[in-house]
Amino acid sequence: QETIEAAVGGIVVGKVYEEQRRFDIFMRFRPESRSNVEAIEDLLISLPNGGQIPLDMIATVQAVEGQRVISREGNRRFITIQCNVRGRDIVRFVEEARSAIDDAVEIPPQYMLTWGGQFELQQRANRRLAFIAPLTLMLVALLLFAALDSGRETLVILINIPLALTGGIIALAITGQYLSVPASIGFIAIFGIALEDGLVLLASIRGYLNDGNPVLEAIRNGVNTKLRPVLMTTFTTVFGILPLLLARGPGAEIWRPLATVVVGGLLTSTLVTLVVLPMVYERIDPRSQVSV
Repeated sequence: QETIEAAVGGIVVGKVYEEQRRFDIFMRFRPESRSNVEAIEDLLISLPNGGQIPLDMIATVQAVEGQRVISREGNRRFITIQCNVRGRDIVRFVEEARSAIDDAVEIPPQYMLTWGGQFELQQRANRRLAFIAPLTLMLVALLLFAALDSGRETLVILINIPLALTGGIIALAITGQYLSVPASIGFIAIFGIALEDGLVLLASIRGYLNDGNPVLEAIRNGVNTKLRPVLMTTFTTVFGILPLLLARGPGAEIWRPLATVVVGGLLTSTLVTLVVLPMVYERIDPRSQVSV
């Protein structure tokens, strides 16, 4: 093996130093002694007791096509097949590919097939979000109830969330993008902005109600008072994230879905906060029903 390594692959037998630089001394047989099977078979192998014999007397030399690298993971051999998915949802692509492989390929019992890459990362992130999102929503609802001391008003703010998130979904559909991990992060950002805007507007309405204003007048004054802050929050965020939405260089596949969801979600979040939330509050407030 050492002879074959030195003849065909080459070995480093020393180094040459030139001031601060170092160079390997690389030794290998001449091309005519390693260029074909016959030349390799004629390599002379040294015997322990002296003398030499040709390599073909102790080994079979063949030119075959095989794997260049044998990789292992978990003490098992594995091979990776890569592909890039464009213009479609990666989850649906994997589902269709799985179905096609199950119908056309019979995998032996000692083999296993796994799907990794971005699909694996997305599935892992979705599992975490499926656990964290409901837990976070419950904690937020408890904090809102503790701050407002009203189940109705807490419900009004929570209703604002799914209506606001529809903008992100519509934006993804219009731009031809799909739900991904960056897009999920964008939904989380919209989640927080919708809660903040709804809480600010509701606090303003409650302030006017505590001053003795009728329900409709309190809602009107609250919307007029918080119209400018809500719009400022929306437009400053949109203008700040606009470069990410227009990105086309490296990393754009990560930033564009996030920016698309945030911009689309902000537009509907602002509309819901300023229009839908006051209407819902008017419907559920008991003082409004008494005045009617």
